Amino acid sequence: MPTGKRSDPYGAYNFLITLTNSSGSTSGQTTVGGFSECSGLEMSLETEDYQEGGNNGTVLKFPKHITYASIRLKRGVTDSDELYRWFYSFVEGQGKRKDGKITLLDEQRNAVKVWKFVRGLPIKWTGPSLDATRGQLAIQELEIAHEGLQMMPV
Repeated sequence: MPTGKRSDPYGAYNFLITLTNSSGSTSGQTTVGGFSECSGLEMSLETEDYQEGGNNGTVLKFPKHITYASIRLKRGVTDSDELYRWFYSFVEGQGKRKDGKITLLDEQRNAVKVWKFVRGLPIKWTGPSLDATRGQLAIQELEIAHEGLQMMPV
């Protein structure tokens, strides 16, 4: 890195969500828009312990399988009911899984990091808490279970 050049971390407040039908067709690609919060970009490697005979000082660890956390998206209620309709399509027995991309943007709104989840399934939709005594935004939340998380090249 050249002298004097800084590599500051990116802000966590500038990102977009894109959903695509999991069937592989790009015709169903929709940018759902910005969210106030996205959490759950997380995966863990579970291990299996093995206690080797005659080696009392060490427990060997072997990789078992990967687990993925559910992605939780929060945003203000707007005119778009797309997230609710996606969830409710499963209530009606006609839901389709979606792949998604979470794109982190820099200050100039250029993509700098992209995480892709596959075969997303909306498992919980939460409507806003309405309280006339507080002047807060109406926030909805969608929780998405999925079958894989990858960091993609920009």
